[in-house]
Amino acid sequence: MRPEQYVKPTPSPRVIVAAVIITAGRVLACERGSPPEAAGRWEFPGGKVEPGETERQALARECAEELGVRVEVGDRVGPDVPLAHGRAVLRVYAVTLLGGDVPEALEHRSMRWLTVDQLDSVPWLPADVPIVAELPALLER
Repeated sequence: MRPEQYVKPTPSPRVIVAAVIITAGRVLACERGSPPEAAGRWEFPGGKVEPGETERQALARECAEELGVRVEVGDRVGPDVPLAHGRAVLRVYAVTLLGGDVPEALEHRSMRWLTVDQLDSVPWLPADVPIVAELPALLER
């Protein structure tokens, strides 16, 4: 094969999952404490899908690690959001808390439960903005 014929395979983007936790018409928002460029910005909790995990398994693990809660992962919310110049993708799911579990800010600076009228009251990370746009329909159900 001549060098000009070789096409380097494009790696699949890394999948990051996040949780939209809605209780009593309010959604949980979490404030980042680090890294410095994200500190003070708000996001939905979640993290990387590790090898051998499904997206739903990863999200359940991340909710346990970050919030100390057990969850049931439901349907997708919003579109795939490209991250890191296409090297990663954010996928967000609706999540239900189980067994009366109450989230704690184990890995975040703080947390807030936001109503539909409060969605614009925090500075969201850019990746979460398209998901925030989907929330009014979910919160007003």
